Amino acid sequence: MTAAATAPEGLRFGYGTNGFANHRLDDALAVIADLGYSGVALTLDHDHLDPFAPGLAGRVDAVARRLADLGLGLVIETGARFLLDPWHKHAPTLLHDDPTLRIEFLRRAVAIGADLGAEAVSFWAGVRPDTVTPAVAWDRLVAGCAAVVEAAEAVGVTLGFEPEPGMLVEDIADWRRLHAVLGSPARLGITLDIGHCRCLEPRPVADCVRDVAAHLVNVQIDDMRRGVHEHLEFGVGEIDFPPVLAALREIGYRGLVAVELPRHSHAAPTVAAHSLEFLRAAASPHALCSASTGAPPGVRCPDDDRRVA
Repeated sequence: MTAAATAPEGLRFGYGTNGFANHRLDDALAVIADLGYSGVALTLDHDHLDPFAPGLAGRVDAVARRLADLGLGLVIETGARFLLDPWHKHAPTLLHDDPTLRIEFLRRAVAIGADLGAEAVSFWAGVRPDTVTPAVAWDRLVAGCAAVVEAAEAVGVTLGFEPEPGMLVEDIADWRRLHAVLGSPARLGITLDIGHCRCLEPRPVADCVRDVAAHLVNVQIDDMRRGVHEHLEFGVGEIDFPPVLAALREIGYRGLVAVELPRHSHAAPTVAAHSLEFLRAAASPHALCSASTGAPPGVRCPDDDRRVA
């Protein structure tokens, strides 16, 4: 079975495998395709195409065939929590004293992305360790990113660097600074998490989309509240989604818009089904305030002060 047609006006919705952590990868891909998604955001992890396990080449070939059979587009995500260190979440990052393993992981992710024809390989900075000064952390980040960019350029892979709340690069302004320091490489774009924009960016979410249009290579989508970094199901947070999706159409974005709900694996098929239904409705040219799909009467749409009738 192949993935269903794209949403109105060309938007292509995907779903992240970090929200299917209790599924075998092959099963997760099948469910995502059967629900009608156009693509998948594949987080390389222990049970999902582990880049450090034996037989990688054969496993990559098998995933390539499966993606082709299902008609799924692909982005590679690298946010696995304990893949590199069983004791410390996300460690080591590019900011640690020895980032060698992180750089090797990202190089492998780039190689896998090249073999699978990924539309983008996404990564982030990491949280600055308490023992590392901001200046040293920044220098380490720049050096690590340069190495990853070099690997991506060698094989023609596009990178999407994700600003992440609480990390050294947490917002669009930080990303612009990093991009400039690296010499504005053509292969280094931005991964924009729609929820993160509501969490900490000063402007309306749709304006954030327009602001990064020239560099946007990967979109993650979820609901969120101001000042709280918690990925929520659609309609639970504060984001008014129709204007955001309209902005993506307006800028001509053609990459995946992948649902990012990493804490919902316990009900993955149900959550994924509801998410796609919500996004398709919100993407309709006739969509009303998205809060009307799940919020009680009187809830404000924070981006423009509209209220549900």
